[in-house]
Amino acid sequence: MYFRLNKFSQFSIKNISIAMSDDLQEDGQTEPRRGKVMNKGEKQKFKDPLMNIVGEETDDADGELESLDLDASCKSDASMSRSSSLNVNLSGYDDNDAETHDMSITVDDPEKHSGTMDSYVTFRITLKTTRTEFVCPEYEVRRRYNDFLWLRQKLEETYPTHVVPPMPEKHSLRRLDRFSPEFLRIRALALQKFVNRVADHPVQSFDKNFHIFLTAKAWEFQSHKKQSTGLLGRVSDSLYNMGSSYMLKYRKPEFAAIQDYILAFGEKLANIERITQRIVKEQTDFHTDLLEWGPIYTLWSNSEDQLVSSLHSMTKAVETSSASLKELIDATEDHFNQPLREYILYTECIKTVLRRRDAIQAQYEQTLDELNKRKEERDQLKISDQTYSLGAFLGKDPDEVKQNKQDKLEQQVKELTTQMEVLNDKSAVCDTDLRADMERWQKNKHRDMKELFMEAADRNVRYYETCLKAWEDTIHSIQGKDFPVTACDKPEREDDKDKDDDILLEKAESTETDKTASDLS
Repeated sequence: MYFRLNKFSQFSIKNISIAMSDDLQEDGQTEPRRGKVMNKGEKQKFKDPLMNIVGEETDDADGELESLDLDASCKSDASMSRSSSLNVNLSGYDDNDAETHDMSITVDDPEKHSGTMDSYVTFRITLKTTRTEFVCPEYEVRRRYNDFLWLRQKLEETYPTHVVPPMPEKHSLRRLDRFSPEFLRIRALALQKFVNRVADHPVQSFDKNFHIFLTAKAWEFQSHKKQSTGLLGRVSDSLYNMGSSYMLKYRKPEFAAIQDYILAFGEKLANIERITQRIVKEQTDFHTDLLEWGPIYTLWSNSEDQLVSSLHSMTKAVETSSASLKELIDATEDHFNQPLREYILYTECIKTVLRRRDAIQAQYEQTLDELNKRKEERDQLKISDQTYSLGAFLGKDPDEVKQNKQDKLEQQVKELTTQMEVLNDKSAVCDTDLRADMERWQKNKHRDMKELFMEAADRNVRYYETCLKAWEDTIHSIQGKDFPVTACDKPEREDDKDKDDDILLEKAESTETDKTASDLS
């Protein structure tokens, strides 16, 4: 029993208590045409507030960290010291930049609706707000999962350069029935977290579609949903954004570092998720063993009259350990795996915004190249002779042909210049929005990861304390039953021990005397 408990303890500590992310860096490049020019040897780093380790623990002045391997068996002393430093840094972190919440949203009371073709579930959404744009301070509506999905699609269409929070997955990883109370409870909590993240956003919370989602009646909301963009338009935009990343000639080192960081962070979260699932699987198997083990002592007590009390104590300890382990497994699924999966989906959302940013920059680069090409043609036209041009062969005046070409090129240059300025402004706005959202995401991630791992540690500590107390009580109960000890027995045992020591000493002296006599003879 103790072996199995220690096994899980060591496995959890070695694999889950690890550093979550590391600073990633890229070699700087000289940015063409616009932006800040960087030296070739300069390195652009994306700084994660989660990894602001004190300077004396690294040789780099900027606090750069090496990548930590998830395999605990290969961790060096340096990586172990960095992990402990990370824990110190987390414990000393205080979120002083807490935003004021003027919107409180609650998602609860799932209700099943049975239709002719299909059945679905609606959730009650309760809004309490102090904003002046709302007519009433409190609203209550009912929405289904597809309505939440519609809201997120509208937010992505309206704010393509902002990071929209992820939606919970449609199907559960635990393969639960989608109408079971446990699944609906987890789904309601995830949807509540989604709408509250949108409500805390300084831009998305003022969106018209968001207000309609929270306040409109059922028939009004369904009428508004029909005015959405078609599926074909969203698919074409997605394909264009994916292709633009390959057409991009140059990516700013700042956003290249963000992309590398998000890729590495997502991989580490995926590894932690796999490790946690493996732990949960082994704990589930152990729980099954405990359920089969407990009744054995009860059956055994029927045939052993003198051991009834002791065997019942063993049964009680096994049942306590089994119940505590089941509570730990459920809490890990609900309060660790689900938030962890949410941040994995968050990384995918950030990758999507980065692709949209690349699409805007690629369009700007294409427009700039086309503008430079037209300007070169215009400059060459000024010194060219149009006597042998196609227009001159057709009987037109060469000067008139030249002037027409110049006017056409001037018009194209003017249009391309205007388009380039618009794209340049759009790209600058996109960069600003992405920086602000990443800074906000980093703060939320820091707070959520701290709570996530500290709560997981507390749950494991409570579980092992409960099991330890149960088995210690069982041991004391068995010892008190089979080996009664009273206060008056202690001196007698000490006297008996002294007598035994004297007897052993006399035997040793007699043996030594006999040996000496035999040597003399």
